[in-house]
Amino acid sequence: MRLINIIPGRPLAVFLLFLPFVLVLIAYAVGSDIRLAENPSDKLLPAPATIGDTMLRLTTEGDRRTGRILFWHDTWASLKRLGVGIGISATFGLLFGLLIGLVPLVRSLLSQFVAVLSMIPPLALLPILFIVFGLGELSKVVLIVVGTLPFVIRDMSQRTLEIPQELLVKAQTLGASSWVIAVRVALPQVMPRLIQAIRLSLGPAWLFLIAAEAIAADLGLGYRIFLVRRYLAMDVILTYVIWITILAFLMDYTLRQVSKRLFPWAEDGL
Repeated sequence: MRLINIIPGRPLAVFLLFLPFVLVLIAYAVGSDIRLAENPSDKLLPAPATIGDTMLRLTTEGDRRTGRILFWHDTWASLKRLGVGIGISATFGLLFGLLIGLVPLVRSLLSQFVAVLSMIPPLALLPILFIVFGLGELSKVVLIVVGTLPFVIRDMSQRTLEIPQELLVKAQTLGASSWVIAVRVALPQVMPRLIQAIRLSLGPAWLFLIAAEAIAADLGLGYRIFLVRRYLAMDVILTYVIWITILAFLMDYTLRQVSKRLFPWAEDGL
């Protein structure tokens, strides 16, 4: 039997699912033990138990000055910025994607313009955004939008162009207007792709958010990571990194479940 035809059963699939995570944890624990055995005060690779204690402390103990649990305030601040940025990108990405894909005049006007915009490194625009929009919340949200919107537009427009022309011709034959074609024919076809585009945009969106928070913020997950780096507090940094990873996974998992429930016919298994 060829290797490409071997499909693992349920027990083996579960084992293979968790195997890479277990191997990474084992490698980290071994590396931490080796470094701490040579230098008990080493801060680069804190013991897993130390990270666990730090996570418990950060999530339960309030700040000495304000009494607030900063961990949850950082989480809320970052999620709010990320949610607003992704929401704007999804809304305008869907709108312009449909227009570019359905209307030849708009496609001639905007397709190459959006393609060029997507090639500009968003982080290179960060100083400009701070100058134009200030150091408040707006500049951080704009960076997320600038970094993700062109990709979403291009993905949505491409999916719209892939809609079989037979569907569009039949709709026009039945007397459907451009608005009806967009809402009743094209929109149901591209919505599954929109959810997938948002899932793929989450990684870059987190990157832009953390970069913006690291430079100009007084609250947020990225701000806290770069604040404690000067003290080499790797246990705090790793706690926040693990938490960001968990949040990103939960967001991706939620979007995938929404796609499965609403559009089971379009589920690709990713």
